[in-house]
Amino acid sequence: MDRWYVVHTQPNAEAKALSHLRNQRFRAYLPRIAKRRRHARKVEEIAAPLFPRYLFVQLDLAAERWRAIRSTVGVADLVSHGDAPAPVPDGVVEAIRAREDERGLVVLGSAADFRRGDRVTIAEGALEGCVGLFEAATDDERVIVLLELLGREVRVRVPPTALRAIA
Repeated sequence: MDRWYVVHTQPNAEAKALSHLRNQRFRAYLPRIAKRRRHARKVEEIAAPLFPRYLFVQLDLAAERWRAIRSTVGVADLVSHGDAPAPVPDGVVEAIRAREDERGLVVLGSAADFRRGDRVTIAEGALEGCVGLFEAATDDERVIVLLELLGREVRVRVPPTALRAIA
């Protein structure tokens, strides 16, 4: 029976490991997110691994030569319990894939559920109960919310999971 398993890669070798696993006919998946990178006074958007140093591989442990994965270029090891690879709970990889946009990049958190100008309330943390306007998602897993505090507009960064929509 085919299940998903986690491959631990060498540092910055996710794409290399993915390529070599696919060359060996393994069904591998590397979820990626859009990330902003600043370099030489330029800001560019790149596709970065959702889980740095990890990717998924689909295997039938009884029928496939899965031990070959451990000696694949770019791979450090398989995440295991004892001698056997530890399976990913059912539905996890499918849920990640369901969040991919048209470019094949995973859209994280509830930020995907909001549009600029949507009224939101902060449901946790020091600003719990404050109402504001959703402004944007940032590249560091935060969102920017415009709040009115002490008579002026203030931009705050909060995790997207802290937001709730106001109908």
